[in-house]
Amino acid sequence: MTDIRNELFRTISHKQIRANIVADDEGIIAGSIAAKTEAEHLGLTILDWADDACAVRKGTLIARFIGTPKQIVIAEEILIGQMAKPSGIATAARRFVERAGDRVRIVSGAWKKMPLTLKDTIRNAVVTGGAAIRISDGPFIYLDKNYIKMLGGITHSLYATAGMHDFQRVVQVVGNHGPIEHEACEAAEHGASIVFIDTGRRDHVKKVLHALNERNLRHSVSIAFAGGICLSDLEELTSLDIDILDVGRSIVDAPLLDMRLVVEEG
Repeated sequence: MTDIRNELFRTISHKQIRANIVADDEGIIAGSIAAKTEAEHLGLTILDWADDACAVRKGTLIARFIGTPKQIVIAEEILIGQMAKPSGIATAARRFVERAGDRVRIVSGAWKKMPLTLKDTIRNAVVTGGAAIRISDGPFIYLDKNYIKMLGGITHSLYATAGMHDFQRVVQVVGNHGPIEHEACEAAEHGASIVFIDTGRRDHVKKVLHALNERNLRHSVSIAFAGGICLSDLEELTSLDIDILDVGRSIVDAPLLDMRLVVEEG
């Protein structure tokens, strides 16, 4: 198929055009390395380029480069797409991390639910924003509700990991095998390192904490919580005795950071 741009730019096909990508909103840049690599593949001459994790406001220069008219219009199609969505994710992650301060660890593990081709991009964006992508920095075994069901319950699931001495045990509790506070105590009593309350219900957090404290088990485990967490929830959640908040859609499905390409005059 004929590229109509060849005809449109026929008389200026070799003209060197300067263009900028500028932010149209406030946030954090992510995807910059991938976009710069694409710019180099397009044959653009790069004059300025913002780094990942760079803070921008509306009107901030993200990139400046020189190319032919066709290179410039292709750049607009490709380069903004490499940065806008990842930057939106990084911006959301940064807002959660800053709002939480040192009161709770912010994790976003929902990148695992994304298409394979997007996993690395989303994971890198979360990290650029300052959030963690794993519930624990060290090696761990995640015993979710399906593992627990297949292995015959929480105690049997933890017994199955008994020989894996170098791994922390993360146990998801959702109340499938009895009251959620009983599940949490069972997990703590049988070697869990992290009890993960994955229901989105604040009353479950309170019940679990009360039960663990009553049995003098709270000191032996970290408490993680997930389920529909929004930025506006942080004040309430950080006032509870929670160690880890796993934020899903509010980070990985954040709106893109708007940006645009502007051709310079002359």
